[in-house]
Amino acid sequence: MKLDRSNYAQRHALKGFTLLEVIIAVTIVALLSMLIVPNVMNLLGNAKQNKAKADVNTLSQQVRMYMVQNGMDRVGDDFELSKLCEGDDALIGNVNQLMDPWKHQYVLVYPPSFNKDFDVVSYGADGQPGGEGPNKDIINGAP
Repeated sequence: MKLDRSNYAQRHALKGFTLLEVIIAVTIVALLSMLIVPNVMNLLGNAKQNKAKADVNTLSQQVRMYMVQNGMDRVGDDFELSKLCEGDDALIGNVNQLMDPWKHQYVLVYPPSFNKDFDVVSYGADGQPGGEGPNKDIINGAP
């Protein structure tokens, strides 16, 4: 008896994956995700810290420009970063730019703890002074 090869190929082409093949595929995907997801999360955390560093340095430059434009020699205790958004010649066009990547307000600290004139600070992921890792405070001019 002769086996028709085209009929044999059609029967096997319509057959689905075996349970073992599906289990192996799911296991491989799970193992890859266990390796990749933590690294991506670390990169995301570093990106937020780098953005906050850039933001505090930019805000400190904008505060200095505000001081020059308004004839101020120091910021004083009552200075608020929101003043940078006020008036027709505002240095910041959007109040949301005063929020760090963790959705906390940037803070102007006077008297400063790091710089000579003032500090612009992001209190990190926890929004509280102090901390390590992602909760570390980010201050303009600090390494």
